[in-house]
Amino acid sequence: MAQDERERLLAELIGPGGDFEIATREVGGIPMRVYTGGPATLRDVVLFSSGHGERDFLVYEDFRCSFAEHFRLVAGLARCLREEYGLATGDRVAIAMRNFPEWSVIFWAIQAAGLIAVPLNAWWTDAELRYGLTDSGAAVVFADAERAALIDRGIPVVQVRGEALALGARAWSELVASLPADAELPDVTIGPDDDATIMYTSGTTGRPKGAVGTHRNHCTNVLNTVVGRRVQAALANGGVFPPLGDPDAPQPGVLLTFPLFHIAGLTSLCFATLAGVKLATMYRWDREAAARLILDEGLTTAAGVPTVMRDLVEQGEAVRQLEGVNMGGAPIPPDLVHRIDGLGTGVAPASGYGLTETTSAVTTNAGVDYLERADSVGRCVPGADLRVVDPATGDDLPDGEIGELCFRGPNVVRGYWNNPQATAESFTDGWFRTGDLGYVEDGWVHVVDRLKDVVIRGGENVYCAEVEAALFEHPAVLDCAVVGLPHPKLGEEVAAVVNLRTEVDTAELQAHVAARLAAFKVPAHVVVRPDPLPRTPTGKVLKRQLREHLGAHGS
Repeated sequence: MAQDERERLLAELIGPGGDFEIATREVGGIPMRVYTGGPATLRDVVLFSSGHGERDFLVYEDFRCSFAEHFRLVAGLARCLREEYGLATGDRVAIAMRNFPEWSVIFWAIQAAGLIAVPLNAWWTDAELRYGLTDSGAAVVFADAERAALIDRGIPVVQVRGEALALGARAWSELVASLPADAELPDVTIGPDDDATIMYTSGTTGRPKGAVGTHRNHCTNVLNTVVGRRVQAALANGGVFPPLGDPDAPQPGVLLTFPLFHIAGLTSLCFATLAGVKLATMYRWDREAAARLILDEGLTTAAGVPTVMRDLVEQGEAVRQLEGVNMGGAPIPPDLVHRIDGLGTGVAPASGYGLTETTSAVTTNAGVDYLERADSVGRCVPGADLRVVDPATGDDLPDGEIGELCFRGPNVVRGYWNNPQATAESFTDGWFRTGDLGYVEDGWVHVVDRLKDVVIRGGENVYCAEVEAALFEHPAVLDCAVVGLPHPKLGEEVAAVVNLRTEVDTAELQAHVAARLAAFKVPAHVVVRPDPLPRTPTGKVLKRQLREHLGAHGS
């Protein structure tokens, strides 16, 4: 019955004449079910946000910014990018920093100016940052002090925060002081299918791939979030939709622990901007500080990877104030879903399954549905189509059979930047091959494994080929393979099995990888194997055997 009620409410919202009507339109020559109203571009989103006025928007330590002040800064910076820096429609601007509040101002200014934002992973090494900047062809980069010190000076750098200014960088404070107080957004034309972002996600070759997201992709994702929240609110309100945009209602607030450079973090930012939600961020995770922030700011939801949300749940009192705990970025252990419900205060668990290429969640699970099906990633979001196919033949499989999950819809990106080969391999007639194995049962999607060699450690993807390539650079390494092992908090952790030419301390191998890759990619375990690695006749390492062997020996 609960499922019938959910379907009724959804149909009322997205059916003909509904507040969030969906109809079939051609997008890139492919018929898709798209929203007929609402914001068509991210510029529309930030324009709408100005109506939230003096309500708090960004909260970070002792910094506080209203929606009105945020919009003023966005307008001034957008004009600065076009007029002072001379950027033109389609030029790329990179952001390389932690979750500082300036991140939001910079991102929205890029969108309002008709430019393309390139969020870079703040945990990348200097070589990885250099690759992202070079591959994207970014014309300007905004970086915090840690990243500004790593960036070559072949590109204009604006440094955000930090006591010492990196050589050749422009101080953010100086730039902001130069902005007019009464600037209006630049007069630019932006279409729904124009490029808005390039977000890098590593591939099995070890080179990051830039997924190109359009304004339609991101706006579809935002509207999907709004629709999902409306349905959940109605279910909690006796099947009646509460007033939309009630100015007298208490302001919702979210503790965002997802990195803003991650698609889940960017989704939260876009939704908060449109919906008038207070957005609180932290420099690094600290559960005691997070609990105080929730209580002091009256936050209503928390969002993050499962390991962080599990840590938060253990705080107890602060979590009981929340209305919801939203999770993603890694498999959600069913026991965590029930632990959230077990708080006994109506705190609703929610999660989304998706990839950078699907512009965050392409399936969602929340509330009572989630408690009944904690092992499912949920049902498809509005407008998304799903196929489960035989990975070898591409033939469709019936419900209940495990195959590769493929999605199509207005939230799926158009392909990879500067990488036609990878685009052709992953995208066909609008369908995106996720590389994930799963099945569908009565409309509920289950993910069971991955085709690609990827370890999801605390919400961050670690691609085995990239770590293996770094290990092979050490002269003592003859052969190696990297696999993921289960971890109670992180979901998975990285393990490496090596054959050696000469003896070497495993700590030295870890340090060797750490000098080349971000810290989260460094193997937590390095196991020396005297025998050759198990391989197929064609030379592929039998990683399942390695995982079983490592698990049996407690590594």
